This record gives sequence, structure tokens and C-alpha cells, in this order.
Amino acid sequence: MEDHFECGANAPTPAPEPTTSATEVPLTETPTEMSTATATETTSATSTETPSESAIVTPVGTATGAPTSAQRLAARADCQNLLIDDFELQSRLTFLYYNAIFVPSSDDGSMKSVVVGTPAPHRMTMTPRNVESYWYSEFNCVDAVNTFDGISMRIKATAGTTLTIQLQSSSSCSSEENLQTVEQTSSQLGWSFDGTEKLYSIPFSKFKGLEIEQLVNILFTDLTRPVSYGPLAFYCGDTASEYIAATTSEAPTPTSTVPITTETGNALVINTFANQASNNLNFWHGGDDGLNLTWGRNKLTIQTNDTDLAFYSSDAFTVALQQHNSACNDSLAPYPETWDSLKAVRYASATDIYIPLEHFMINRVRVIGFALKGFYTTTPASFTKLEIVKTAPSSMKIPSKLPNGNLIFACTRPNSSAFAIDDGDPSLAQSVLSVIRSSNIKVTFFIVGLPLLDPTTNLTNVYKEMQADRHQIALHSYTHPPLESLPTYADIDWEYDNDLSAVKQALGIDAPRYFCPPFGNEGARMRQRLAAKLWDPYVVNWSVDVEDWRWAETDTPEKQLDAFRRDVAAGGNLVVMHYLYNSTVSYLSEFIQIAREMGKELMRVDQCLEDPDAPPL
Repeated sequence: MEDHFECGANAPTPAPEPTTSATEVPLTETPTEMSTATATETTSATSTETPSESAIVTPVGTATGAPTSAQRLAARADCQNLLIDDFELQSRLTFLYYNAIFVPSSDDGSMKSVVVGTPAPHRMTMTPRNVESYWYSEFNCVDAVNTFDGISMRIKATAGTTLTIQLQSSSSCSSEENLQTVEQTSSQLGWSFDGTEKLYSIPFSKFKGLEIEQLVNILFTDLTRPVSYGPLAFYCGDTASEYIAATTSEAPTPTSTVPITTETGNALVINTFANQASNNLNFWHGGDDGLNLTWGRNKLTIQTNDTDLAFYSSDAFTVALQQHNSACNDSLAPYPETWDSLKAVRYASATDIYIPLEHFMINRVRVIGFALKGFYTTTPASFTKLEIVKTAPSSMKIPSKLPNGNLIFACTRPNSSAFAIDDGDPSLAQSVLSVIRSSNIKVTFFIVGLPLLDPTTNLTNVYKEMQADRHQIALHSYTHPPLESLPTYADIDWEYDNDLSAVKQALGIDAPRYFCPPFGNEGARMRQRLAAKLWDPYVVNWSVDVEDWRWAETDTPEKQLDAFRRDVAAGGNLVVMHYLYNSTVSYLSEFIQIAREMGKELMRVDQCLEDPDAPPL
């Protein structure tokens, strides 16, 4: 949600320590206890209720035969189901092509669609193009002897659906060499579907002749209709049991407080939500397409869990104050120039939110509007008034301001421009290096941590070569999720901690301060947690988008050039692109030429932001 008002000299001038106030109903935050991933004993291929989080692991069945010493080690009395994939993140599965144990998983583009999070969290729905479509998930050479008797998962499919499952083992523990493949159809496994979700098992005993000492892969093919899967895991013993994906709680909100001002005076009412077209200052307000808005009498209710959507003018959202560009010109990029985001619940009472304007770290001479954004639960939030006030109830306490870094969309150095290049296809990396070397420029590479640690990508050597050429290496998360959308602080911290560790381990870089949020998805939560890890970080977005994600694989890839010219002509100078596609890489030299023709000096992101720690030009 956005509320606009006039920029510059006519913008409202706040009194000492003024406070924004938004009246909201309801407003609660109730953390839940953290639970761990567990499994529950459930007979396969029968309809079951969703198991509770306190369910326990099925005991190991009685071993037969004489196990080797390695098998004895594997056959632990406290065996727990071994996760293959919990279908937590779309980007991990279809952007990085990894499963939950961080080994390859993909449909190789054979499916019509592979969608994570539907029809429920920790579910994945695949829709085949034809019966030749397939999807596979690799293992780390699992020895199942005397430990695991099969693989289980929840499946939902319509009546009449059939499919085939292949299991592979390798005498050399390789997913590509010395493979033994055994398959069974769903009919041979005794499966039938009726449109409801049930627990199904893949008993190894059904796969005659399969050597289960070195299992490396499972593959689903011959699908006749769309199929939805729940978490995929090896189960212990001879009775199929289920892996329950872990849920975690939001970390407690900070409790330190400072008194609020008690000055009196008239409030500047920005919005009472009486008019769907404009706010009380007669400026536009409205929401992004896809935002569920319900208008009542002097009331607006917002419901979404898409953190990219906002109403520009529940507790699980962000309040942002936006700063206009220096010309106060809507047609110049970037617009807005930046904003600061604060987590609403930290400033909330049971019915109201009070935020000191001084907590928004922007140039308040150029304020252009408020935004209510970053909704990360589906709990509805209802608003009745948005205003700037000089005082607040005497009982109201305001938390101390948490640092949350600098949100950047543009270079500050005059006539400068920078390419912020995100991770892509390792096979195209050398082509990118060749172009930037021949063009004699320096750029910034934002890298994802997980592929960096995967030796099969060769990305560690690639980025060491880029380091040697004095390009800037920066952070882009560990598994490329939309960070503000992650449910808990723990999930966000995990991404940062592992990304920092990967960059340190692979490249020897300690705590780089520049971070590009995947998909540009930012908000108060991810910014505050980043600032807790790094001193005064830069959260880097962009003012020039080549739109490779839109045009690169279409019949009109040249539209990437049009998008580049459009944004640079509008004043943009911070470029985002990926080396995911041949067409994008092939246009890189033209992007550089266009920028130079428009008078831009090309450099690294830290240099274009005049960072005193950046190397000299």
C-alpha cells in the first residue's frame, strides 16, 4: 500500500520526534515453539490425517543376514528418516537445481511446470508435457542395508493417474557411471489415487535385483496427469513412516524501549481510507496488482503473504518511508530513490502502531510517501487511519532503532555506472570474463553460496579468476530464496551465515558488506538481520533492468537492449543482469557500448557508490 504526498519544499515538516501512527485491527504476535523434523509411523497408500509435530520415528526393523562393519555403523538404534527433499524453496529446486541435501535435482526442462508450495507448504506439483517428462533427485550414495527399507512421500493425484519410478545404484557411487537401474510402475507398487493426499511408500523389496548399498538416484516418469508430492525421505525399518518438515518460530522481538515525545499539536492526517482513489491529501494511493484489498467504511483490510506486494500510502508486515530522487521528478530513475523499512510489530500496541519519523534513515526533506509492504503471513491486517502526530499515549513505549543498512538503487558518483552481475550458468562465465576484459572495465559479481561449494560447477575457480582481475565479489544468499518471505529470523540467518561461510571458505573473503537480495525481495526483517551480521551493509537493487528474465528465451531477445536503453535514458545507472542465458551474454558488449555512448564511466558497485574502502579507479 502506498500513500503519496508532495516532494520537496511543500512536504510536511515534522515537529520534534514526530511519530507515524497507523490504527490496525487485530495486532498480535504469538511466537510458536520450535519443533524438529520428525517422522510418524503410517501405513503407506492409505488415507491419513496430517500427522502432529510430536510424532516419533518408527523403530528400526530387525536386521537379517550378517552385516559388514560399515553396515553395523549404518544400522543405528536411533535411526531417523533420512530426508531427500522437503520442497521448501522454489528457487532451490528450479533455479539452483538442488534438493534439500544439496545435490542435483531437476526435470531438465521436460515438465510443463514444477511448482513448489502448492497445494500446500512443503509440497511440489509437477505437470508433465507428455509421458516422456521426468523429474529426478539424487542422493549422496546412500547405504540402505539393514537401515532403510524404502522411500516414502505424500502424493495427491486424480483417479486414473499412473507413473513409473526408477531407482538407481552405482558401484562407483556416481550418478553418471556404473549405474544399475530398476523400475516399477505405480500399478506394480499397488498404488491408486482418488484426488486426496495419502502417504505412499517405495519398498526396496519391490525392486528385484537392486543393489541398495550405493543408492544414488530416484526418477519419476511416465506421468499421465499432474501429481503433487510431499517431503521425500528414506524410512527406517519395514513399515513406511513419514518425514515431517520442521517448523520454526519467529525470534522474539526486541524489548529495549525509549520514551516517546509528549509534545502536543495537531496531527497531519494522511489517510482515513475513505476513498479508494486518493488519500486525505488528495494524492494517489493504491496497491500492487494481486494484493487482496477489502474496503469498508473508513477502513482498509489487506490480506496477502506475498512480500513483493505492497499497499502504498496483522503485525507481520513492514512500514516504509520513501525518499524521492534529487530532482523530485517522477519520470527520472530511480523513483523512489530509496526507502527505509521498519517492522511494524516492534512499534505496536494492541490497536495502534507509533513509529518516530527519525527512525526512518532517509532524507526527510524529500519524503514522497509511506508504504505498507512485506506481508509474510496471510493474517488480514485492517487499517483505519494513517497520520503524522506530535505525540502518542503516555503509556506507549518505543523500541530503540535497529540498524538495517543502506538500500541502494543508483550510483552516487557523477557520470558513473556499474554492472551488478548475478550468478548464472557456469558454462557462460568465461564468455562474460572475456567481454569485460576486452572492454577494460571492472564489475561486481553477486554470488550464491551453495553452488560455489559444489565442485562440479567450477565456480570457485571462476570467481578466483575474477578476484585476480580485481572485480568486486559480493553476496547473493546461500540458496537464492526471497528472503523477506522466509517465515522466521532463523531461516533468514541461516541463509546469511552459510553464504558468508561459503565465500570465506571458497574465496577467502571475510564479511563483504554488499548484498543483492534475490528477486529484489527486501524488507525490514531481512535488512535488520543482515545489519546484525555485517557492519553498515549495502542492500543493492537496481535502476537499470535488462529484463533478461522476461526476454532472453523468447523470439525477441533483442528487447533486452531496448530495456537497457530505456532505463539508462531515464537516468538509471546501476545495472542488474544474469549470465543465465546465451542471448544476455551476447548482448553484454552492446550494453557496455550504449552506456559509454551516453557518457557513463563504468566501474564496480562499491566504486560508483564512492565507498572509501573501494579500490581507486
